[in-house]
Amino acid sequence: MVRPRKCSLRPRTRRPRTTSPAASADRSGVVSVRLRGRWIFRRPRRSFRPPRGSYPVKHLLLFDVDGTLIDSQHMIVDAMAAAFAAHGVPPPPRVAVLEIVGLSLDRAVAHLLGDAEVSVSAVCGSYKTAFADLRAGGGRHEPLYPGARAALDAFAARDDVILGLATGKSRRGVANVLDLHRLHGRFVTIQTADDHPSKPHPAMIRAALAETGIAPGRAMMLGDTNWDIEMGVAAGIVAVGVAWGYQTKLALAAAGAAAILADFAELEPTFDRIFAVSRGA
Repeated sequence: MVRPRKCSLRPRTRRPRTTSPAASADRSGVVSVRLRGRWIFRRPRRSFRPPRGSYPVKHLLLFDVDGTLIDSQHMIVDAMAAAFAAHGVPPPPRVAVLEIVGLSLDRAVAHLLGDAEVSVSAVCGSYKTAFADLRAGGGRHEPLYPGARAALDAFAARDDVILGLATGKSRRGVANVLDLHRLHGRFVTIQTADDHPSKPHPAMIRAALAETGIAPGRAMMLGDTNWDIEMGVAAGIVAVGVAWGYQTKLALAAAGAAAILADFAELEPTFDRIFAVSRGA
């Protein structure tokens, strides 16, 4: 038996067809909704993401300190010689000392001591004391390399680059350098040996990327040693060497340097070429 279909006595009304509302947002974050040619309301939007291409893509440029930004070789060699002498150990050759610049102090001292039966921590303490004495006694000699300040000024004037430091120095050592050359406020992220394993472990760079929110593909490490280059490669970023530091071009190239700069004047053009940055006049 087929049951009759229920019928409704309520008259059927058709809704008029309307066009779907079109919404747009201005830079102040206000959303406007347009319906049939009229703006029907405006309200603040909770979050507003600017259209792609409205602002430049950010990049991160990380600098090593000793041998890259400043020439501290005389201080390092003299302090190391004094530290070894304090424990009756012959001072290491100057070339050997410069080869370990960039490593964390304990690892550098252990490498230089070799088989000598001396406490690494004791020699590290003597090194820190000797370095501080050189500063206090007026024997401080840590100049910026030629062109370093101009390069920092050029990148500071750009809105597509964030600057940072990744160094084997301690926090105190970095603070002294920033004080000496009035560089406070230049670097958004500062990674030191106090908080990370020694180079070439990539922990410093990974921390800098996390702090700034920059992807590895948009970051560059600039350094003078194979430790800097190997650290950058291990972190998956571009690593560029400098020829004015403490290691040879051959060592930098063997470590995987994407480029080796002859002077600071080459830094900005190289940076723009590697990241295909086009800047109008």
